Amino acid sequence: MRAAVKTKPAFGSIEIRKVDIPQLAPDEVLVKLKISSICGTDMHIYEWDAWSQKRIKTPLIQGHEWAGEVAEVGPACTWAKKGDDVSGEGHIACGSCYQCRTGNAHVCQNVTILGIDRPGAFAEYMAVPEKNLIKNDADLPLEYASIQDPFGNAVYTVFNGDVVAKDVAVFGLGPIGLMAVALCRHIGAKRIFAVGHKNEYRIRLAKKLGADQVIKSSEDDPVEAIRDATEGQGVDAVLEMSGSEDALTQAIEVLKPAGHIQLLGIFPQPLHVDLNELITKGASMHGIHGRRMFEDWYRMQGLFRSGINLMPVVTHKFPLADIAGAMELMRSGDCGKVIVLPG
Repeated sequence: MRAAVKTKPAFGSIEIRKVDIPQLAPDEVLVKLKISSICGTDMHIYEWDAWSQKRIKTPLIQGHEWAGEVAEVGPACTWAKKGDDVSGEGHIACGSCYQCRTGNAHVCQNVTILGIDRPGAFAEYMAVPEKNLIKNDADLPLEYASIQDPFGNAVYTVFNGDVVAKDVAVFGLGPIGLMAVALCRHIGAKRIFAVGHKNEYRIRLAKKLGADQVIKSSEDDPVEAIRDATEGQGVDAVLEMSGSEDALTQAIEVLKPAGHIQLLGIFPQPLHVDLNELITKGASMHGIHGRRMFEDWYRMQGLFRSGINLMPVVTHKFPLADIAGAMELMRSGDCGKVIVLPG
């Protein structure tokens, strides 16, 4: 089969190669991939940053956001059938650690990840444990089917707090932040303040997806803008999706007393943030990692059926043969979700 392979530990170094179709373990299925999309984690690997240098072993087939059709079923599988339309959870939980046994498999101690610890979805075929599959509705657009992994992050972030009929600020307008804006609008947030840094492309997307006010933090002070718009009250909830220390400081400042902050963004350095204001406000912060297995996946099915509009988030499509071009577009930031098509 054809696959995009990260060939060596260096910037870029991703090539289309002919490799063997994966051999299945008894509890795995072989998926013929129809579509995949590029994640921020894939960009870390492409750029070969400090995290990648510690975690990734090359050669590697990347990709963990995908949809396809079951092509073959291992002998120990019990419910997947050839021809099923599927996507799947990219985090493979062990099932036996304390977290897995207490309903918190999304923070499994022994997790392995598709496209990071084992071959992933930038290929024509991929082996996936049956337990990680989700069957997709036959009429679900492939674009939606492929972005459920990152959309699940947005779903967890939004629903872990209380945003319905409330004022909410979204800091960080990457693809997951944009999905969070669309989700807050869909479920009935009162007002949505979307805070980006300087990327005009994504600021325009945030407006299209339903933000009431978009603030460019490189030009305007988000704290002042949000306080002015809320008569000094601030917001009930903050979704921190940027991984910026400045944004977190601003989030605490604009939060109402007894409000809550959901933290999805990963910070590149240890933080120096004064938490006294958070404490004296009686407010809360919660770390978000991955998606709740599989609660958030079933919630996504309901959101799709109820008509949520995420299509503006999907902005570009590339053939697998031009995976390097797709990665470079992602690096520029002038895009939403970038789709990769194996055919």
